[in-house]
Amino acid sequence: MLKKITVTLVTLVILGAGLTFGAKSWVKSLLPEKAHFVALKTTQVSDLPYVTENIPANRGKILAVVTSTDKMGQDKETGYEHTELARAYWVFIANGFDVDIASPKGGKPPVVIDGEDMGAYDYAFLNDGAIQQKVANSIALADVNPNDYEAVYFVGGKGTMFDFPDNPHVQEIAKTLYQNNKVVSAVCHGPAALVNVELDNGEMLLANKQVSGFTNDEELLLIPDAKEIFPFLLEDKLIEQGAEFQAGTTYLEKVTQDGKLITGQNPWSVWGLAEKVVAELGYQPKTRARTPEEHAIELLMTYDANGFDAALNELKHKPYAYQRLLIVMHSILAFMQFDIGKGIDLLSLANQLKLLN
Repeated sequence: MLKKITVTLVTLVILGAGLTFGAKSWVKSLLPEKAHFVALKTTQVSDLPYVTENIPANRGKILAVVTSTDKMGQDKETGYEHTELARAYWVFIANGFDVDIASPKGGKPPVVIDGEDMGAYDYAFLNDGAIQQKVANSIALADVNPNDYEAVYFVGGKGTMFDFPDNPHVQEIAKTLYQNNKVVSAVCHGPAALVNVELDNGEMLLANKQVSGFTNDEELLLIPDAKEIFPFLLEDKLIEQGAEFQAGTTYLEKVTQDGKLITGQNPWSVWGLAEKVVAELGYQPKTRARTPEEHAIELLMTYDANGFDAALNELKHKPYAYQRLLIVMHSILAFMQFDIGKGIDLLSLANQLKLLN
């Protein structure tokens, strides 16, 4: 998503605002140096104590389900979102769970990787040969025994909108775990897996449940013709099936728990969702240093709730390693929504981060 925004809109929005060459150079200077991304790409699992040290004894297995769909429409590539699988995977592993990866067709599933979204944990996942072998040989859903798992996690990605809703194996897995008092979770477009799940009592799993997922506003902002591309808009479908939809701020963290059902709105909800899964399974989530993108999202949420001064005060008194690029990209999103004041505020915050680091 961020790559698309960067390529297609930075020039249009900033030039359209009539900024001088100096101003445009200043905005560009807020972006991290190329060396920052080069260094991230070399991250190995051994560099991450969270997933290599003090791992609890085995607590069972969690099933992560990804899409097998690689196209939407005639020519738009899609798949599962890499960061949404990788980050949850590490939380589950760090907390003592084995993770199996499955997909409707089995084998190597299509993946979407946006370089600007990637952090150290995401690259470590890519750089681990054993993990990549597991992904490339995902289990076909027809071969999954739901009773082997303590929880299921439906990974997001736009492909899920096509091969999750009507898949009988998706429905059986979700129904079986839920009815056996185990955890059903999904993030972003992943809740498409839940829209047709009917319980043995004849009720829809979603009926009267508080649920989050990718919102209409988030979908239509980046894909204006989404109603023509997808079989439905996710927010609309969840509501249609009886869910009490819980929408957070556009592209900020939002995790909703309703008993054993745990759902997240977008990619920035993955860390929190995965830790809620661990907690609902009866374990205190392992202590973890929050990532730069999480600190950036927290700062954006402070701005959204309390304004510029509160966000500025927070970053000055909490010298974290914020992901500055994420702040800049949210400023672009604000310009896209014609919220010029917010866009300028967020660029100012990004500049303050640059000066402090």
